[in-house]
Amino acid sequence: MFDVYRNGKRDLLVLSTGSAIPGAYSANKWRKSRKRILKVSDEIRSTVQRQGYYVRRLHVTKNGSI
Repeated sequence: MFDVYRNGKRDLLVLSTGSAIPGAYSANKWRKSRKRILKVSDEIRSTVQRQGYYVRRLHVTKNGSI
């Protein structure tokens, strides 16, 4: 399972369940999603296994949706 965090800059941080937020990102104020994610894409899964976390910026389109 995975824990998902968001911050005010619309960044997304994915960690394996129970992992601590990496030091490089601990200065930001992260809010934990209430839901635990059971399934993620292969790209996210491999990145979390390789480096322990996955970070991405959420883009907003012209009509305001993500």
